[in-house]
Amino acid sequence: MKSPTENATPRLHHLWSLREDTVVGWEEEGRALLLSGPLGTERVEDPAPEVAEMLRRMELGPVLLTNLVETGDTHPGGHSTYAVVLSVLRGISHVVIRTLSLEDLKGPVLSVVPVDRTARFSLVHLPAQRRVRLRPTVTITVRGDVLVIQSRVMDHRVEIHRPEAMWVVSLLAWPTTPDAIVDMLPLPAELTRQILGYLAGAGMTVTAN
Repeated sequence: MKSPTENATPRLHHLWSLREDTVVGWEEEGRALLLSGPLGTERVEDPAPEVAEMLRRMELGPVLLTNLVETGDTHPGGHSTYAVVLSVLRGISHVVIRTLSLEDLKGPVLSVVPVDRTARFSLVHLPAQRRVRLRPTVTITVRGDVLVIQSRVMDHRVEIHRPEAMWVVSLLAWPTTPDAIVDMLPLPAELTRQILGYLAGAGMTVTAN
């Protein structure tokens, strides 16, 4: 049985950043932001000040959106500013990195990095008793101090920054359930489930028989 500390919910952060090879700048007329990189160039027309500031910050590194935009703020058009920001991010998702982090000053847990213009990422909630495993086409390689999980048929790769995430990955070598993984690992349950959600959202898991 896990101790209360192991079952405690950690302070999890869901961070957003731009691919390191993406450059943000204004077009000559100053009416649109251009995001340029190996995956092409995207235009963000007449961005709200909050959107422009968000993209500037994301170019520098991972950010917590709620630190930049209050969820209750309203855009001049009558829409929630937070909803406007999310809409812009969905439109440029092929250059947006999603990162799971813990508030323990030990760095990010894992990151999901788009590798194709078709990349669209969203977190997946895996049912507690659904048997899953790693996608058969997945490969795991080492790049410096990062473990990279990828598949030739998927448009994201997952970069593992901390051993907690690799513990979860190792248990997916065989069919298992989220509940079983939570029970086996000495990690907070919510952290384990969020790691699984990022892996599933990136297409690195499949349903097992």
